[in-house]
Amino acid sequence: MAASVYASATDGGSGTDPARTRSDTGVRTEGTTIDCPDVGSRLTSVPEPARAEVDKELALLDEQIAKAYQRLSESAQQTQQDPGFADSAVMNPLKEKRTATLERIAIAIDRVGDRPEGLDALAACAVRDSGNQAPAQGEGQGGDGDRQPGQEPADGAQGGQGAGQGQGNNGGQAGNGPVATDFAPITSVQPGGGSPSQGKQASRGTFATDCGVNENGLFNSDNIIAAPGVTNGAHHFHDYVGNQANNAFASDQDLANAETSCADDGDKSSYYWPVLRLQNGSKEQDAEKPGGGIEGNAGEIVTPKQVTLNFVGNPRGKVTAMPRLLRIITGDAKSFVNGPANANASWSCTGFEDRQLKDKYPLCPQGSDVVRTFKFQSCWDGRNIDSANHRTHMAFADAAGNCPSGFRPVPQLVQRIVYDVDAPSLEDGGRTTPLFAVDSFPEQLHKPVTDHGDFINVFDEGLMREMVDCINDGRTCGAGAEAEPGEEPGAGEEPGAEPTKTPEAPQEQPTKTPEAPQEQPTKTPEAPQQQPTRTPDTAQGKNPGGKPTDAGDGAEDGKGGGVSKPSATDKPAPEADQGGKAPGTGAPEVRATTAAGTANAAEQGGSKDDTGEDTDGLGQSQAVGTATSSAPTPSVPPRTEPQAVGGGLAETGAQLWPAAAGAVLVIAGFVVLRRVRRG
Repeated sequence: MAASVYASATDGGSGTDPARTRSDTGVRTEGTTIDCPDVGSRLTSVPEPARAEVDKELALLDEQIAKAYQRLSESAQQTQQDPGFADSAVMNPLKEKRTATLERIAIAIDRVGDRPEGLDALAACAVRDSGNQAPAQGEGQGGDGDRQPGQEPADGAQGGQGAGQGQGNNGGQAGNGPVATDFAPITSVQPGGGSPSQGKQASRGTFATDCGVNENGLFNSDNIIAAPGVTNGAHHFHDYVGNQANNAFASDQDLANAETSCADDGDKSSYYWPVLRLQNGSKEQDAEKPGGGIEGNAGEIVTPKQVTLNFVGNPRGKVTAMPRLLRIITGDAKSFVNGPANANASWSCTGFEDRQLKDKYPLCPQGSDVVRTFKFQSCWDGRNIDSANHRTHMAFADAAGNCPSGFRPVPQLVQRIVYDVDAPSLEDGGRTTPLFAVDSFPEQLHKPVTDHGDFINVFDEGLMREMVDCINDGRTCGAGAEAEPGEEPGAGEEPGAEPTKTPEAPQEQPTKTPEAPQEQPTKTPEAPQQQPTRTPDTAQGKNPGGKPTDAGDGAEDGKGGGVSKPSATDKPAPEADQGGKAPGTGAPEVRATTAAGTANAAEQGGSKDDTGEDTDGLGQSQAVGTATSSAPTPSVPPRTEPQAVGGGLAETGAQLWPAAAGAVLVIAGFVVLRRVRRG
């Protein structure tokens, strides 16, 4: 009896499955996440004077979800003991906060335009199964629950069953992914089709720019496109190449005056994407910072082995110049809960790039590297450098390469990032060779479908004209062109559709013990200064000379920051760019009508103490589905435990054999005693 109690205590009562956690009553705690309607994608029309205020309020909605997810993750025991705890302590306060924030958005728009209708219907969120829990004996793989990603939560469906989210229940080093079912062998994917056929007027050229691999170590968790003026607006860390002044507070003039990591000084454009991390137990400099470890983005940041940035033409006609400061976001950082409508993730392996994965990380054969590819939208509306939801001013061409009516083709950015990481050892949960994943919003669980890329055009006008002439004339040009001899330009618009090629023969994949993580150097952050919102010549947070900044306490003091990282020196020649399939862009809009707003309602919602402080941790105003893959899932446990975590029932049992032997001796003693007494 004592042995059983000890084993249960040390293993959490999980039986032989370390992926399970149970309450004292034996109720299984499933992996869950929070699913909220994406307000930003539905606001397709916001008057320019209201943009700054609306952007800040949208960023506040993201912060509220992140904090609610953290509270839910920390309250597994209370939820198990009280099924209504998730509703009363997490989801209802979240709904109140969102209701107040949505009202402030409506008021801001109503001041200068038509008040949007239907925002209040987007306040309710739901706790839903993440699909990351391990299956019980005889059960299949965990699914996503009754409600599919992207569906609106029903009224009142805010907590309820399965809301017991505990630290570690969703796998990964920080407890919110990835898991083994997020990976698939690239060799199991069927090769895709070729690019669209080239018409007589096709622009067949390629302009290549070389901006390095972020050897400068410039990172931050801001997003100047989606959340300008908001520190930690992305809630995950980005790699930056090109422009060295990109943070939440950089003005257009700051970007124009910045240093650049590009070989051609005429390209000061900003190219950025979520960092890739190894789940190997390492603690980066952002481990205790917003956007980093405290929001579930943990592990060693991997410097890319290679980054190629190509601008290609259109298969149906000539391209026109991009307008200066054009902003493009491709992919959807929230596509795990939003659904795949705007997803544009594309994962593959070198030598196998005619095969692409959308919702799985690739398991690459020995000698093959991981590749993530972004094919950006290349049809511009001819008027706007940005839009309210940061999407509608740009569009993808159709399968034949034609732009939608009213849009014109511009050079298409094809971004290819290569990583020298080994296929993780799924059979032992990444202990031998660690799992890898991109940074994400906490509740998005590092799903591969959430991968995305961002671009701001800061090319000199002369260099942009040179790019357009090069592409339209069918030539190969640019500072990065010499690194790509014989490359065919990747015409077409659809990310993921690859030209057919004969893949290399897959080789046996060995396991490899990761090297011990090294301590990263630290820097003393500069003294924080109060930052304005995108005001030219007054924005701070930009280093003199364009040098990367340390993140320091930027999230607390209002200054955009970054962390430094040792440089990578390996830079082999790039491989040929591959094609793909365009994601859908249809998203329901919020209709607008003239109506009066109530300012008092904007101040309501959430919990405050007598001093007005935010007591429930869900944030106050700052003034602001996975795509289906045809690849089979490896037959392994779908969850990994945090690195450097030992123990388990089997291990405990192995240590209890002396107690078992003692029990046998006690029984034998009783038998001998009885025989002696009878004699």
